[in-house]
Amino acid sequence: MRRRLAGALLCALALTATGCGGATSGSATGTGSGADSGGTATADRVEPLADTPAPKLPVTVRSADGRTVTVRQAQRIVPLSGSLSEIVFTLGLGDRVVARDITATFAQAAKLPLVTRNHDVSAEGVLSLKPDLVLAETTTGPDEAMQQIRAAGIPVLVVAPAQGLSDVGPRIRAVAGALGVPAAGTELTKRSEARIAAVRKDVPRDTGSPRVAFLYLRGSASVYLIGGKGSGATSLLEAAGAVDAGVEAGLTKDFTALTTEALAKSAPDAILVMTKGLASVGGIDGLLKIPGVAQTPAGMHRRVVSIEDGALLSYGPRTDQVLKSLVTQLYGDGAR
Repeated sequence: MRRRLAGALLCALALTATGCGGATSGSATGTGSGADSGGTATADRVEPLADTPAPKLPVTVRSADGRTVTVRQAQRIVPLSGSLSEIVFTLGLGDRVVARDITATFAQAAKLPLVTRNHDVSAEGVLSLKPDLVLAETTTGPDEAMQQIRAAGIPVLVVAPAQGLSDVGPRIRAVAGALGVPAAGTELTKRSEARIAAVRKDVPRDTGSPRVAFLYLRGSASVYLIGGKGSGATSLLEAAGAVDAGVEAGLTKDFTALTTEALAKSAPDAILVMTKGLASVGGIDGLLKIPGVAQTPAGMHRRVVSIEDGALLSYGPRTDQVLKSLVTQLYGDGAR
């Protein structure tokens, strides 16, 4: 699901499709799937708006890459990130989506054909589906593939990356505007922001501000990173009443190689990880074997928060569920 993800994080994310599995040994504080007030698991399904909007096209919109894009049809849409797919489906236009990116993990998208390999777009795969609109992030690539798609005459709307909670509304409205359903975008923005606000209201206020380190793990490739400024997790942690331990420790890069020194300096009370990342190192027992982890307050108390990969940093319509899962796992019985 930030400006430099194409560097540190997306390079590591490319390893997701190769050997991320593995049984989890030990148990996290929670399941990592999260649930909204209706009991829908974060990783399972998105919740479309009650009324399916009718697109009013053509529209001409400004793309985040500086281009002006005219969308004449939106019958065959290819979103090239899980976050963008989530927005289209939640707007009620999921039946128009003809392909998915590897990060689209929710149930409604599961049977769609993949058009990315290790997060690289296959131009041939996209063009074979005859799309009339492609939605992309500024980090979507490779550039050659995107140029090939544009050269075929396919409109490509690039959406600015999500860096925090404040980006939820703008991204929803950008996609809705390109699809010719701006009113639905406004409605979904209001719903999403209201739900996030409701979760924030219930964050415990008498438990201090736990220091939480966001770790990116891919055990099969020995990729162990700690998030710092710009990792994308800071806004979410602060909304949960926590402190981003990496930022507090002075880590200025998005992600830094995990070392015993970095862990000792950040001294996290809890560790935030993606579900597949935790599984890739063998669960909590395996996580504690990474040098320095067991010596942190989080390691000593086995305090680990696990959130499903495709949802954690998406900053979209399911972010309230992500935040609720984070709060519930972080505070346990202290969260309402």
